[in-house]
Parts: sequence; structure tokens; C-alpha cells
Amino acid sequence: MMIHAYQETSLSSVQKNMGLCFDYAINTLEIPGKDFVEMFVASSISKQIQTGNPAYILGKSGIELALEIVTEAYGKEIDYVEQDINYHRSKEYWIGWVIAFYQWYSDYSFADIFDCLSFDELELMYPTLHEADITKFIEIANKKMKKRNHETRLKYFRSLSSLTQADLAELSGVSLRSIQMYEQKHKDINKAKAETIYQLSKVLGVSMENLLEKSNYL
Repeated sequence: MMIHAYQETSLSSVQKNMGLCFDYAINTLEIPGKDFVEMFVASSISKQIQTGNPAYILGKSGIELALEIVTEAYGKEIDYVEQDINYHRSKEYWIGWVIAFYQWYSDYSFADIFDCLSFDELELMYPTLHEADITKFIEIANKKMKKRNHETRLKYFRSLSSLTQADLAELSGVSLRSIQMYEQKHKDINKAKAETIYQLSKVLGVSMENLLEKSNYL
């Protein structure tokens, strides 16, 4: 039986606040969705929520969470902006709401989840899933996470960039055989030279750390 970071009785409040957080940041503060996801994942706030800190799962409103995330990202205090009254839940609200549930349900970190499910992908899911039972989303997310967990991070980001192994070899200067060995786990990319990882990460548009394997992925 999985032990969750906080009690299920608090889950609906966390979902509501996460929904409001995403809606406010993207629609009122006008921060592009992908940019806000990066801010959120990198923030200390996301870690506080996923570890069940009561001050963050119950002690702050969605707007307060959004302002704190953006303030932390920009390194300066962000002024409050009046939110337009919206009687309908936006797709951004749904994304925050459903990801809050899935994080609690699966116990994956927000970073892991957004590595697997991009903001763009979640937007595409909204029309068919926002009124469906949440188990439909869980089923899709679980399949994606399972597939993600069985492939290396190098292969995942290469596929995301629509590059073949040969393409990546040509663009990065790393040999095709090395790329194949890293993706097949015959060689440990964590032990590769920093220059090799740098060249691969530069082509794929990710940080060097993104290509290193972590135990919770494999």
C-alpha cells in the first residue's frame, strides 16, 4: 500500500489551489504555460507541496502560490494583479488540478511528471478528458510514465526532439555507437566525459543533468 505525502482529506483543497495557481499565473499574469511549468518545477514551492508541507497544501491560496513561484523565479517581488472573474474552469485550471491529483496518487515528483507530460500534451488532453472520470487520465499518465521509466533519459529527449540516433551523432559529434550503447544501457552515461554530455545536451536543448540517469526513473 502506497503511503502518500498527505491525507486524502486535504487532496481536494490542494487540487483547487493548484488549479487556481496555474490559471492565475498563465491567464492573469500572462506567463506562457511552458514557462510557468518550468518555474513551478524548479521552485521550492513544488517540493513543499509534494512532500505535504501543511503551510503549502492548506495554508496558502492558489494566487498566493502563483505569486510566490513567480517571485522566486524572477528574484524580486511580484505585484498582485486583480483576477478577472471567470465562472468556468479554464484548461490551465484543469492542468493544475489534474496534475495535483496525479502527483498525490502516484507519488512521482512534479519534475518527473512534467518530464513525461508536457504542458502542450496536457492542453491537447483537455477537450476529451476534462469532463471524464479522473481514472481515464490516470490510465493514460501511467502508460506514459511506464514507457518513460523503461527508456533512458537520452532516448526520451532524443525522441522528443524527433532526432534519429544518426542525427544526434552528426549534430553532437558523439559517435553513433556511443549513443546506441548509452540508450541500450550497455554504457553508463553517468560515467561519460562531461564534454560528451555537454555536446548531447546542447543539441537536445536540455541541461546536462537532464541526461543523467536517476534511480527513480529506472
